[in-house]
Amino acid sequence: MAISLAKGQKINLKKSNGSNLTSFCIGANWGAIDKKGLFGGTKKVAVDLDLSVGIFDNNKTLVDTVYFGKLRSSGVLHSGDDTTGDVDGDDGLDNEVIQINLDQIPANIDNVVFILNSFQGQDFATVPFASIRLYEGTPSRVNEIVANYNIASDAKFAGYVSMILGKLYRRNGEWKFSAIGEPTKDTKLADTLKTVTNTYL
Repeated sequence: MAISLAKGQKINLKKSNGSNLTSFCIGANWGAIDKKGLFGGTKKVAVDLDLSVGIFDNNKTLVDTVYFGKLRSSGVLHSGDDTTGDVDGDDGLDNEVIQINLDQIPANIDNVVFILNSFQGQDFATVPFASIRLYEGTPSRVNEIVANYNIASDAKFAGYVSMILGKLYRRNGEWKFSAIGEPTKDTKLADTLKTVTNTYL
């Protein structure tokens, strides 16, 4: 059964049978905005959120960034840019997915941090639903959900366009996941990565 994460919660990366989870996906899912029309009714407004990954070594130095403009690093693969969100309601699949293979991540890497930015500066509070989940599978197939984290129901995200979702971190040779769920005042990915370095490693 999937773990429903709360802010600050940390989990071991284990399958339901107790074995270590080494290959999995982190997916972000969100909906398009319902905007009231001038003459009544509503229309859908596309939402372009970007799921990105900052990769940091054991000296807390940013080594690489995976995002819509650079889709691959050792052990990390991005599914590509989604510029609309779910227009017809939640379709059960994630809009952007990061595939992780822990066995391929270099030994000097200690933190893999997941960030969500609003490319067009759309306030997170206006997005009808948004969540992340950690699961076994591929971008188009979910085999087993390990953990999920709802990031749309918290009023603290109002007025923000950038947030730090969570991080994979290595402790004593084992990888764990921590749900961070903190908005930042940054508007650009590069600035959010600096905030990660200064505060969340």
